[in-house]
Amino acid sequence: MHLSSAEAIPQIQASRAAGRQLTVETCPHYLTFASEEIPDRATHFKCAPPIRERKNREQLWAGLREGAIDMIATDHSPCAPEMKRQNSGDFLDAWGGISSLQLSLPAVWTEAKHRGFSLTHLARWLCEAPARLVGLDQQKGAIAPGRDADLVIWNPDAGFTVDPAQLHHRHKLTPYAGRDLMGIVEATFLRGVKIFDRGNFSASPAGRVLLRGKR
Repeated sequence: MHLSSAEAIPQIQASRAAGRQLTVETCPHYLTFASEEIPDRATHFKCAPPIRERKNREQLWAGLREGAIDMIATDHSPCAPEMKRQNSGDFLDAWGGISSLQLSLPAVWTEAKHRGFSLTHLARWLCEAPARLVGLDQQKGAIAPGRDADLVIWNPDAGFTVDPAQLHHRHKLTPYAGRDLMGIVEATFLRGVKIFDRGNFSASPAGRVLLRGKR
């Protein structure tokens, strides 16, 4: 599951040293937000496990640097805004999840760049490691002969402010609203076909069902 508490990292390292096979992932919101910064009753920040302190956030980044954490997953968990219980501010009753799919790349890059990481690190955490985990590393996860031409054309130096109205998520409520992020996606190619171009989807995605035991 999603690693939000850095207290588990020594256990992870000890288990690997003992020869156990583990994969560990964390999420953009655990690498971006800190519990001290969340306003009272701001239930749109609720996720499971919860967002923790600044010190913990930095320890998660250290875990990525040291290789204790293998990858970053979006944990895209959308819900209707009313399920977040913003009127009552009741964290116990609110849905626990954050919609992260569209913003995962710039959110991670913004924080990674500040800490001296490179685009190579992002490719490893967001592409290579997830593809290997699910057994698709001969098709996905790298730019190489014979692999699917799944490509993102983006400007890592361009900044923008998150406007919920511009999100393609069905439900627009997001804790990233108003946050300044770095990295704008210009175009997206799925197996060589352009499906997204400067804010607009130019073709219907043509995915296929992957069944257990089949490629």
